[in-house]
Amino acid sequence: MTDQPKEGRTGGSAAGSGAAGAPGAAVAERPVKPAFLPSDIDPTVFDEGFLRQLERLLLIMKRPVRGGLKGGRRSVKRGQSVEFADFRDYSLGDDLRLLDWNVLARLEKLFIKLYVEEEDVTIHFLLDASASMAAGSPPKLLFAKRAAAALGYIGLASEDRVAVTALATRAGRRHVALRGSGRVFRLLSALSAIDTADGPTDLVASVRHAAAQLSGRGVIVLLSDLLDPAADKVIRELAATGSELIVLHVLSPDELNPSIEGDVRLVDVETGDGLDVTVDLATLDDYKARLAGWQEAFADLAARRGATYVPISTDLPLAELIFAELRRRRVVG
Repeated sequence: MTDQPKEGRTGGSAAGSGAAGAPGAAVAERPVKPAFLPSDIDPTVFDEGFLRQLERLLLIMKRPVRGGLKGGRRSVKRGQSVEFADFRDYSLGDDLRLLDWNVLARLEKLFIKLYVEEEDVTIHFLLDASASMAAGSPPKLLFAKRAAAALGYIGLASEDRVAVTALATRAGRRHVALRGSGRVFRLLSALSAIDTADGPTDLVASVRHAAAQLSGRGVIVLLSDLLDPAADKVIRELAATGSELIVLHVLSPDELNPSIEGDVRLVDVETGDGLDVTVDLATLDDYKARLAGWQEAFADLAARRGATYVPISTDLPLAELIFAELRRRRVVG
């Protein structure tokens, strides 16, 4: 849907705090803690209670994976764990502790017990930081960063590796993969540092660069408004990497249900191109119909490619997104 108008950039602010002392008293200033991913809607969403709830979840993968370190994922390999997988004949040199003595007593044959190997995987978050992501209230990019933070913490808590890439230039910037729930503040800091780019963004080129840096098969979470003429190609190429793809399609309420009317000029925030239109009820009805068809086309493409497509409005509370919408769609569980 190439004629979908892009909204103008909106500004954001981070709150700071100061120290005040009693009159006539000398008080040492306390270091100001950084404000991670501020939200006027829910400023306490990343408090301890919310994080404890996230720790009970796991990003669901449809297929066994081959990871690198011991973790909490079902692997394609066989190894040692508590979950039985199969038997095989004993071979010279096998660990005698894995012999099934009950089978030996019944059949007088030596069999080795195989168990499901559990390994970690890498969850790659690809955040669209093009200029159009600055629109909305809250801005689409801020909403995407907060969603990535919550899902990223789920990955860290389950001993998966978590990596973040900002898709703002032809060569998206990738941060070092993190592992372990103790790295949550590094994750939040990396996400907070992402800002929208000025001018046009080649989403396909930046996605290709990010995909070339992927190691092994894991999970790719794309967070984008998909306001790019080649957005369908982005989904196809990410799905072709062999990783499980989750597309979180982030749009603002004004994009989903515009409240404008009369004669207006729509300006593309990336190219500066303008379009004069007269908005009436028929125009709005046509817009909504084409928007629904646009989203449906993405959903069909994702289904054919074995990916998960989730349309999201930025006014959806984060807790509802994680614990209701993404659970319903079997993204987390």
